[in-house]
Amino acid sequence: MAVSMSPKQKVYQDVLQEIRKYIDSNDLDPGDKLPSERELADNLKAGRSSVREALRAMELLGLIETRRGEGTYLSTYRPYQTVELLSSFILQGNKTKKDLLITKKVMEKEVAKIAYHSISENDINQLQSITHNSELDPIEKHVAFFNYLFRKADNLLLAKVWKLMDEFSYTIVKLSYDKAFYQELIQLYKTRNYEMIEELFDKLSIESIS
Repeated sequence: MAVSMSPKQKVYQDVLQEIRKYIDSNDLDPGDKLPSERELADNLKAGRSSVREALRAMELLGLIETRRGEGTYLSTYRPYQTVELLSSFILQGNKTKKDLLITKKVMEKEVAKIAYHSISENDINQLQSITHNSELDPIEKHVAFFNYLFRKADNLLLAKVWKLMDEFSYTIVKLSYDKAFYQELIQLYKTRNYEMIEELFDKLSIESIS
């Protein structure tokens, strides 16, 4: 059954959107101070109670922090706690979990193909360094390896979506591929064998992901 949104909820949602626009239009960065509750209400033409609720929601999500006697500041967003909380509600059932892992694998396959076109010899060396880094465990190597490919793909939105999915999946399974996989992908970059990237990923099964 659909749940209708009350007028109060709609105002609160609109205020959140307006605060987001205010932050963007004023080029505010983490560490910058937000206007006071009263100033925001005046600037946004909104009630102070709606502004207060919106700020509380942002603080709960770790987007802002209130310093006693100083004011409200933008935070450097660290989504791990929020992701863990949300995933306990969202990631219920084996089908949902499997779908998440499949989707994440598809994204990693696509970024491997996109990055292919800009991979240099130096990049290959950097990827080798990641796979041989004894200070990283398999999970950390996986994240570092694909973080590098996402930077080479130069698609910020794709990278953000993958990062969020990685954080979600981390709450249910510690995801990495067999160590031979990374070497095979690097070899395909070395030999300029684009066509085999798809096949390499297609050989992976969700059951074999550790």
